[in-house]
Amino acid sequence: MKSDFKGNKQSLPSKLCAVCGRTMTWRKAWAKNWESVLYCSDACRAQKAARKTP
Repeated sequence: MKSDFKGNKQSLPSKLCAVCGRTMTWRKAWAKNWESVLYCSDACRAQKAARKTP
């Protein structure tokens, strides 16, 4: 990802949350681990953990 971002959010990569299906747009904080980002929020991450335990 280029570091000279000029504000065109439409050109940023995006993917769907593994739990709720909401679209997540790339963030600078996720630059180093974008491939491993699966959840849009801590709430979805917690739901994932709740689903695994019966």
